Amino acid sequence: MILPIVAYGDPVLKRKAKEIQKDYPKLDTLIENMWESMYNAHGVGLAAPQVGLSIRLFVIDASPFAEDDDLIENEETDLKDFKRVFINPVIIEENGDEWDFNEGCLSIPDVREDVFRQPNIKIEYYNQNFEKQTEELSGLAARVVQHEYDHIEGILFTDKLSSLKRKLIKGKLNNITKGKVKVDYRMRFPQLKKRK
Repeated sequence: MILPIVAYGDPVLKRKAKEIQKDYPKLDTLIENMWESMYNAHGVGLAAPQVGLSIRLFVIDASPFAEDDDLIENEETDLKDFKRVFINPVIIEENGDEWDFNEGCLSIPDVREDVFRQPNIKIEYYNQNFEKQTEELSGLAARVVQHEYDHIEGILFTDKLSSLKRKLIKGKLNNITKGKVKVDYRMRFPQLKKRK
């Protein structure tokens, strides 16, 4: 089932999400719905707060990035097979010289900005079968994970921008909150009561 993506301005996007247990109700169904919703919106990642649930869960399929001509060969291979479910993740290490990349977000349509992040991370999480995993990631895979991880911490990529950049996009953000934006996927806008 395709779930509506929660738009910028909804309080759920600014809340630190709670951990879940193995017996979380209908977890497999939720994960399937998140995959379907993400693909429908042409995204590479989707966090539970973006579908209105303040829980520590996100899904990522970074394979669309594997088609980028600027990638080095091993990064292309890593991204092609990078499809994961992250439950209760904890980033335990971030290192390297920060680099910028133009990021967007399904909850903030039509806004893209350069965001600086560290290139390497070490993360612990549970997969869909609640088996504990530890992974070291770098490059775009690390970046997508950091972006989705921020969602469960109540942080949006726009929070990482300079105050000047935030002022410049304030009008766009206000319009998104009010539903004054064209999107080709289902969304839920905080200041719009009814939308077909």
